[in-house]
Amino acid sequence: MRSIVVAALLLGVMPSAALAAPGLGSEVYGATVEPRELELESRYDRLTAGPADGVDVLKLEAAYGVNDNLRIGAFGEFDREPGAPRKAEEYGIEAIYHLGRIGPIDVAAYGEYALGTHGPDGLEGKILLQHRDRVMDLRLNLVGEKKLASGERVEFSYAASTMARAGDDFEIGLQAFGDIGTSGHLFHRAEHYVGPVARFEIEGLPRELEIETGYLFALGAAKDDTKGQLRFAVGVEF
Repeated sequence: MRSIVVAALLLGVMPSAALAAPGLGSEVYGATVEPRELELESRYDRLTAGPADGVDVLKLEAAYGVNDNLRIGAFGEFDREPGAPRKAEEYGIEAIYHLGRIGPIDVAAYGEYALGTHGPDGLEGKILLQHRDRVMDLRLNLVGEKKLASGERVEFSYAASTMARAGDDFEIGLQAFGDIGTSGHLFHRAEHYVGPVARFEIEGLPRELEIETGYLFALGAAKDDTKGQLRFAVGVEF
């Protein structure tokens, strides 16, 4: 009887942990802003194999470059667990402000407020670092996130990418997402995802489409729930 109760508790906890998998529904943000540009993006990420097989996130986002330094946006995130209907997880607003350059590196600050539909609201801040030239685009996001509920700790994580231009409309590289720890316990056994990503543009349509696709392999504690993460995003600019 005891083993049945323990198993039921684990099954109840697993989907929530899987939905919080690093990178799921997220992107590696750049530190520069394109002024007076409206961008619409749809992102679909899905965990593959393991106990969390089939857990996915659909994120819809719209953002606008107000000027050379400020970009504001709004988003909605919709999650689905296997055998259950898709549900709205959160809605939010975000802003990126370009702070300047340190040598060849652009530096920006990111802020987000998310309204939780099934839980507490949340705040998220990021330091965005980017170096970009004609061949390479290197990005690192250092993230701090806190749920606005009593007793919740600040959670720290990272997102990173290195993309190389392989043609006029094609880039290929690596992305990585992972946990760093919390304000109470840094550098514990954490979840990480790393893998190849390709990004290309489709021309000849009324608006140029940018498509990103990739697969990230689970490392560390992430292997307890899944073998990896399938990623696909489509964006259009106006």
